[in-house]
Amino acid sequence: MTLVFRRIESPVGPLVIAADDAGLRHIEFHENRHPADRHDWRGGDNAILQAAERQLDDYFAGTRRTFNLPLAPVGTAFQRSVWQALADIPYGQTISYATLARRLGNPDATRAVGAANGRNPLPIVLPCHRVVGADGGLTGFGGGLPTKDFLLRLEGALPAQSDLF
Repeated sequence: MTLVFRRIESPVGPLVIAADDAGLRHIEFHENRHPADRHDWRGGDNAILQAAERQLDDYFAGTRRTFNLPLAPVGTAFQRSVWQALADIPYGQTISYATLARRLGNPDATRAVGAANGRNPLPIVLPCHRVVGADGGLTGFGGGLPTKDFLLRLEGALPAQSDLF
């Protein structure tokens, strides 16, 4: 399977988006903890990438809260179930890894949920940044904690930073 990819600019730095005819497969940050194997990727464009770029631009502009894209992430059945559950976390809200595990019907799978969350190939669109530690603190994120912080502030899940001091 050959994926078409391109680089787009965003407020969190460059993103690489990749898709094939089945749907959007990857969104990668410049500093990505788990980069995809790109041996079968080729530069280019298609309608899915164009739609993804438009919707990501709208999201960063604050005019989009949900995404309407064909998604085709590749992973285990458990990973895909976690990634699908991410889509149900409302814009501007956060939940803990333990809460996500309970929603999946497996309250003892907190660590496994965290591992699957960390391998999410479609961050932002499948909003893994909305999953936080049990105490509400920001924990690991493939794009880095400053990016997670930015995304949650953009959505209003964290208070805006003040420049007063």
